[in-house]
Amino acid sequence: MRGIVSSPSEAVFLYDTTLRDGSQSEDVNFSVVDKLRIAERLDAIGMDYIEGGWPGANPTDDAFFQEIKKHPLRHSRVVAFGSTKRPRTTVQEDPVLEQLLRTEVGVVTLFGKSWTLHVTDALGISLPENLALIFDSIRYLKSRVDTLFFDAEHFFDGYKADPDYALQVLQTAREAGADCLVLCDTNGGCLVPEVEQIGRQVARFCQQQAVAWGIHCHNDAGLAVANSLAAVVAGATQVQGTVNGIGERCGNANLISILPILQLKMGRTTSVSSQQLTQLTRLSRFVDEIANRVPQKNQPFVGTSAFAHKGGVHVSAVMKNTLTYEHIHPEQVGNQQRILISDQSGRSNLLFKLAEFGITDLDPRDRRLNRLLEEIKGLEHRGFQFDGAEASFELRAREMFGMLPDYFQLQGFRVIDERRGIDGERSMGAEATVKLQVAGQLIHLVGEGAGPVDALHAALSRALEGFYPHVNEMELVDYKVRILGGAGTDAKVRVLTEWQDSQQNWGTVGVSDHIIAASYDAMVDAVRFKLYKDGVSPVQEKRIGVVAI
Repeated sequence: MRGIVSSPSEAVFLYDTTLRDGSQSEDVNFSVVDKLRIAERLDAIGMDYIEGGWPGANPTDDAFFQEIKKHPLRHSRVVAFGSTKRPRTTVQEDPVLEQLLRTEVGVVTLFGKSWTLHVTDALGISLPENLALIFDSIRYLKSRVDTLFFDAEHFFDGYKADPDYALQVLQTAREAGADCLVLCDTNGGCLVPEVEQIGRQVARFCQQQAVAWGIHCHNDAGLAVANSLAAVVAGATQVQGTVNGIGERCGNANLISILPILQLKMGRTTSVSSQQLTQLTRLSRFVDEIANRVPQKNQPFVGTSAFAHKGGVHVSAVMKNTLTYEHIHPEQVGNQQRILISDQSGRSNLLFKLAEFGITDLDPRDRRLNRLLEEIKGLEHRGFQFDGAEASFELRAREMFGMLPDYFQLQGFRVIDERRGIDGERSMGAEATVKLQVAGQLIHLVGEGAGPVDALHAALSRALEGFYPHVNEMELVDYKVRILGGAGTDAKVRVLTEWQDSQQNWGTVGVSDHIIAASYDAMVDAVRFKLYKDGVSPVQEKRIGVVAI
């Protein structure tokens, strides 16, 4: 059998069930195309097994198994998942087993009951009858597929209730021909010592039976990753999980955490090379994007905050030796170190960020450094947040050191919201007017949009495009509003915006007691940053006449 060994000193094999168990996560709904794209990414990173779904359960899974044949994978093997046959049917006439064979994938995972409670209460059959279902189903399929894994559902609960019967289930599966016995913490409630202790008992049993065993954990107690690793310590050589830990209820074991721990912390061998491991962050964010989920900033290893440093003492130490506050090099998993600017920042944060911007020829005793630091702390006290708006910070830094050209001067703006249309076809719209001074000219223009921010963007672009055509390359990709301290309509708001062009993304921030003013300030920062990064020189002479409404 390919890819499974029984010795705990050997490699650990990775089994991904994102496309099946992960798709059972609330608000996640993969299309066939989504599943194909994820499968290709999993193959590219070196995953051993990719569980494609439960054939016969829904049209999407059926279509996936047909379409994946047209997309041969380089390394990964596709797995079909299903249950043992139904009571009082023969293996030849059971529809689940028939659908599994129709996939023609060559690798099947079959699950069966290992907890006496489930056998008697859920299936409503006797304990010997359950063993017969498992034996007959595995024996029938194993003679027709290359590799068969047996998932012992609710194994840990079953072992705690009746260890003899739980081991009988494993022995029956092995005698029927199963290549690997997978212990499932289906309820996700086991503790780490329990998993390791029971795992060691199973390891001795599997050694006698000359069969490998694996682990499949859910995260209902927040221990799925820890329990999976405890099983590996006890001797498991297959680990099942999902990308980003998505799955039913609280999710599954997160392979994005398990994989680097196995390789970088535990010294275990997997099929993922060091080079492929550098794609881990991209894989995590890709699956989140496909699943329409916001990436978790503080997710270990791959989150944007995983290697972010905010406190001045931390930054000072990290600048001397990254190991002081980083347990691995972020590049090993495709992430990067970030130094944040906030009211907790010290000179170390500031000097580090300035160096990132290419501002390196400063005297550390330059008084402007202290003035900039005090300005940033004052702004953060007012509600500004530069963690996700580094473009706004860079503009202020360059302005402090006389490095920012003066492209235009703001005179003011006005916005009018209105409802347009007649009954049955009414829609909201907005009209914005901006006043700017560019190269000595007063520009007074109007723009329309679906809302006030859209209208302001249109007006600002119209006012500047004759002088700086680059502004038409900008696109708003994210807009967030946060209500700060205060009550009701008098509260301050913080607006964070993210922009992109064909070359880069950048974030800006605005704070005001008026949401439109905060949005306008963030937008103006975005325009200035775009012009500076593109190396645009300020207009010095009149290029067009005075423009007015």
